[in-house]
Amino acid sequence: MKIICVANQKGGVGKTTTVMNMAAGLVRKGKKILCIDFDPQGNLSDYLGHQADGISDISELMLSESRMQSYDLTGIIRKNSEGIDYIPSSIALASADMFLAQAMCREQVLKRILKHELFQEYEYIFVDCQPSLGILLTNALAASDEVLIPVQAQKFSMDGVNYLMQAIGMVQQALNPGLRIRGILLTMFDGTNMAKAVREALEECYGEMVFTTQIRRSVEATESTYAQQSLISQSRSKLGAEYTNAVEELLAREENEQKL
Repeated sequence: MKIICVANQKGGVGKTTTVMNMAAGLVRKGKKILCIDFDPQGNLSDYLGHQADGISDISELMLSESRMQSYDLTGIIRKNSEGIDYIPSSIALASADMFLAQAMCREQVLKRILKHELFQEYEYIFVDCQPSLGILLTNALAASDEVLIPVQAQKFSMDGVNYLMQAIGMVQQALNPGLRIRGILLTMFDGTNMAKAVREALEECYGEMVFTTQIRRSVEATESTYAQQSLISQSRSKLGAEYTNAVEELLAREENEQKL
């Protein structure tokens, strides 16, 4: 099992779109995938087509685990129309700062949850994080093996990446020394001089961490969210083809590392 945290403290950079489409692409590769919506806004849950069903979501699991209370995992994992397993979120997760304040080892609550045998069958678990550097992101980083960072090809993007890298470094030192950066995925690339300059700056600072694949800016992404269908499921989608390439690059990077 590999847990991949998809994070950037800046909003609107394509985190949720990336999680959905990387998961959809890996499912098409025959991989067993679980997505966790770890954002109180619940955008990934909506994208996956989730409807309120009265069963626990990730906020209730976090609350119970933080208080060392027992909880029922029956039905916690849902499956969407494309075969993606997921755990939804809700606005109740927004109170995490309060209910985690007095929790023992509060930065590792999600990690404790994911140690349950129910989750061990998955090859990949993607955690879609909220755009902040708070306790939820710390939990996600502490629980993860890798971090995938979507970065919008716009001015000031480098500042956001640098802040996130600092947070990752602190988690590596204090909580999760095995945490590694899987890569930086450039999103909303529009071919302007600014976008090209952002890519050059990222490559200069982070080298091979930057994915060769880049995701262009397109209304397709918004339409996909509204339709609650991945871009990869749409045969004529240009963005779908780009995310397919991103999945191939993810797997190729892992395969190359295994050979070393």
